Amino acid sequence: MAGTRAAIRYAKAALSLASDQNTAETVNKDMIAIANTIAESEELDQVLKSSVVKTEVKKAVLDKIFPGLNKISSDLFDVLIANKRIDILGAVATKYTVLFDELSGKEVAQVTTAIPMTEDLEIKVLAKVKELTSKSVELENIVDESILGGFILRIGDKQYNASVANKLNKLKREFSLN
Repeated sequence: MAGTRAAIRYAKAALSLASDQNTAETVNKDMIAIANTIAESEELDQVLKSSVVKTEVKKAVLDKIFPGLNKISSDLFDVLIANKRIDILGAVATKYTVLFDELSGKEVAQVTTAIPMTEDLEIKVLAKVKELTSKSVELENIVDESILGGFILRIGDKQYNASVANKLNKLKREFSLN
């Protein structure tokens, strides 16, 4: 929990600095690359979290893996190393992208379907999204066969459940009450 709060603070500071220098979008691209690389590479994650690996080695590894980053992004490495918090780099990068999307008025909507979304279903989901929010939304499709059909839409803390499994459960509850 403390690591999450710290990650948010570092991400807010980086976003504030990047916004002041009009490089927030460039830094966001760096943060997406950093977050994805750390999430996909367990070895890199272990190196960053290891207390045995020296900080100079961690810095060298990061510089080798992420050449040509924006100055704010590479300076973030130095700040995290200096404060002995390099282990939360992945969380900071993820929080940065979330904060950047909020600042830009963009949200990610998770759409859970039983099968991969068709173009027709995507149009229906986008119509429902416009009904629920005024922000621009990027759809992320999650396939879960247990919902049987329909979709479950989650935008931030709002959820719209139009799944067949949900409708069957409602019917089941209705019949059990009688």
